[in-house]
Amino acid sequence: MGGSNFRTRDVDEARQEIDARYYANSLDVIERRERPFAATFDTVELGPLVIGDLACGADVRMRFGELGAFHVNAPLGGTMEMRQGGAAPVVATATEAVMLDPHGDTVLERWSGDCRTLSVKIDAAALRERLERLIGRPPRGRLAFAPYLDIARGPGLGWARLALQVAREALAGDGLAQHALVAGPLQEALLNGLLLAADHPWRDELAHPGGRLRPAPVKRAMDAVRARPEHPFTTTELAELAGVGVRRLQESFRECVGMSPMAYVRDVRLERVHAELRGAGPGELSVSEVAWRWGFTHHGRFAAQYRTRFGEPPSRTLRAAG
Repeated sequence: MGGSNFRTRDVDEARQEIDARYYANSLDVIERRERPFAATFDTVELGPLVIGDLACGADVRMRFGELGAFHVNAPLGGTMEMRQGGAAPVVATATEAVMLDPHGDTVLERWSGDCRTLSVKIDAAALRERLERLIGRPPRGRLAFAPYLDIARGPGLGWARLALQVAREALAGDGLAQHALVAGPLQEALLNGLLLAADHPWRDELAHPGGRLRPAPVKRAMDAVRARPEHPFTTTELAELAGVGVRRLQESFRECVGMSPMAYVRDVRLERVHAELRGAGPGELSVSEVAWRWGFTHHGRFAAQYRTRFGEPPSRTLRAAG
């Protein structure tokens, strides 16, 4: 876990700090006369999350490319006017946070000088995996959220308070949030809490869970796949690992996961390809190299499956990362 208490009156230094902690950006001061620029950025990295208590002092405008992660801006005062891709502009306030998508160029049109904000970056793959574990099956389609999150009451308010408290404890340097036995559960609590507070297609299912838990044989097979997705699994081998017959495993997967065992293997492998492509530096990797490493030997089929899963070709993911 890494934390930073950053202070500066230099705009370029502030831009570099946001680049290092969150995303590459451009930063321009809109108005200096009423409020001088004075950035205060307190940030902490907690596994798949970066949590910040941020303020700029003066009104600023910022531009980003695709974020590549989910992001919540929850002002403690003031406003943040944003737009992403071709969507309508949104305004984050002290009662309504804004949740941004990993995809689509992002512009922060005006971050008001009186706005101090809780700013949370959430790794997209980690959030999707947490949702899968909670509902017991891979979510179909792209994980998407409504743009607004109510932070004036209910789960949204509780989540924002928890995130801010975790950041303060971690930055203090001597709190329980620094301990390995506590940090892991805190990460899960923040991911779980966001999935319960935000509006998305699986929210009701999480808020009112029902039905049977995933059977042990299915869980054993899924755990084996997630541990070694590059392994050339067959349905027979997975059935042996699960301790049941092939037909029983296939029926259980369709009932509890919504797909066959081998479709699940493919889905996990696609996740790993996506994560590796998004994390690649310029010129480090090729799409075919990564696809082959994760068990995809037919490039055409792989590209079609990838586009269906993530809404873009793998080459575009790699270009965005570079």
